[in-house]
Amino acid sequence: MIDLTIRLREHPDATEHVFRLVADGGRPVGQSTVPDPQAALAAVEQFGEQIFFPEPGPPKLCTQQYGGPQVAVVSGTFNGRQVESAFSRTDGCEISRWNTMAPLLGGAAT
Repeated sequence: MIDLTIRLREHPDATEHVFRLVADGGRPVGQSTVPDPQAALAAVEQFGEQIFFPEPGPPKLCTQQYGGPQVAVVSGTFNGRQVESAFSRTDGCEISRWNTMAPLLGGAAT
């Protein structure tokens, strides 16, 4: 069972957009409000474990680039585990995380 709420702000002063992805048995169900529930579910099923629950490892070197002011917070449950994960576009590593989960965050990878 997947039940995730996505809170997205395009800019700190912008209105918050709230989406939801609910899936059971590998299929989105009616409560899902993300723009493309199938694509969002595919991204979550493929990358959710490593994005939401990353394994500790050596420090990463991230390119110092700015991808925009967007911020998203994903909370809820993923296969029985609690999720509370923040996304931004503040450097190369964060932009990569954002692009990986773009269908869940309400858009397409850029």
